[in-house]
Amino acid sequence: MNFMWFKFAVQNTLRNRRRSLVTASIAGLGTAGILLAGGFALSTYQGLSEMAARSTGHIIVAKPNQFDKDEDTPLQHGLDDADTLRASLLADPQVRQVLPRVEFSGLISNGDKSTVMMATGIDPDSEFAVKGPFLTVTAGEVLGNEAKEPEVMLGEGLAKSLKAKPGSSLTLLASTTDGALNAMDVRVKGLFSTGVPDMDKRFVYTDIATAQKLLNTKRVSSLGIFLARMEMTEAAQQRVAAAHPQLKVQTWLDQAFFYKAVKDLYNRIFGAMGLIIGLIVVFVVTNAMVMAIIERTREIGTLRAMGTLPSQLLASLGLEGMVLGGVGAVAGAVLAITVTVFLLVVPFDMPPPPGQTKGYPLIITFDVWMYLATMLSMVFLTVLASTWVARKTVNMPVVDALAHT
Repeated sequence: MNFMWFKFAVQNTLRNRRRSLVTASIAGLGTAGILLAGGFALSTYQGLSEMAARSTGHIIVAKPNQFDKDEDTPLQHGLDDADTLRASLLADPQVRQVLPRVEFSGLISNGDKSTVMMATGIDPDSEFAVKGPFLTVTAGEVLGNEAKEPEVMLGEGLAKSLKAKPGSSLTLLASTTDGALNAMDVRVKGLFSTGVPDMDKRFVYTDIATAQKLLNTKRVSSLGIFLARMEMTEAAQQRVAAAHPQLKVQTWLDQAFFYKAVKDLYNRIFGAMGLIIGLIVVFVVTNAMVMAIIERTREIGTLRAMGTLPSQLLASLGLEGMVLGGVGAVAGAVLAITVTVFLLVVPFDMPPPPGQTKGYPLIITFDVWMYLATMLSMVFLTVLASTWVARKTVNMPVVDALAHT
């Protein structure tokens, strides 16, 4: 019996092929639009989360005041005996590497001109081994642990301001942990670009030993823990926090302010877009069903006179909406998958975001649950629109339905 009603629904949708084709096409385009926009958002979230975790580490360990308070002097809230702590953290089998960082600010000078710098001391060999090419080196080479003299890498904008190039000699000036002013001559090893001009005008990278010597300390600002997989973050955070209660343990998400802002913005934009597309599909299906029901009012009256129940007619018309929505949803999903695969085969770069100089590849993520949810939602909307329009006609008096012209 159910198959018979479904067969009637399919045959009824084929009565006016052009109208049914337009309705299914709108549902298909709406489905494809939602899936492509959702896939783009998911790929953006994934890329930003990986970038944030690669920048800071999946887990960041430091003294509580390092996260909560400003420092009066460099490394006032830094970690003591970081090597011992690092060794204990590396004992965890899920930890790939633990990278120390020394963050400080000061001045950098070429002798004629001085400008403000934001500097970071790193363990170069481990840093580049774990993170890979996280900087775009535009001139010279990356830092190494075997340098015979203090070396730095400069952002492109900063190098241009100081007229520096690989091999140039510069001077770093910063306050020590005792509050005194210290200076150190360094050689430029290379230039890099982060893709953000404002950052390139201030950023300086040097090795841990140079940074600690300049600041006259053995402390580090924090330790970044890199795990085997992103999914291990929460469990690893709990283990580290339990093992070191005197320290504060944050995840990459706690410090990923840009990621949070972009995700909140995209959720609102694509949520509104999905709502608009859903309303358009409802209006189109409603219009198509209104026309179909008006044309078949006398037929509905005849079926009622023959003993067909209103609920049966309502179910049949709802099945028609389901057929239109189902065909459209499947076609839309196929179109979305085709575009997704095409972008993998033929790469396409997006223009640079505001405030950046480098674009990024357009990638659409395929997510099974998103596809299923979107397709089912589209079918539900078309069924809802069909039954809402049909409810009045199937319940009208049989005499009025038969007399309809």
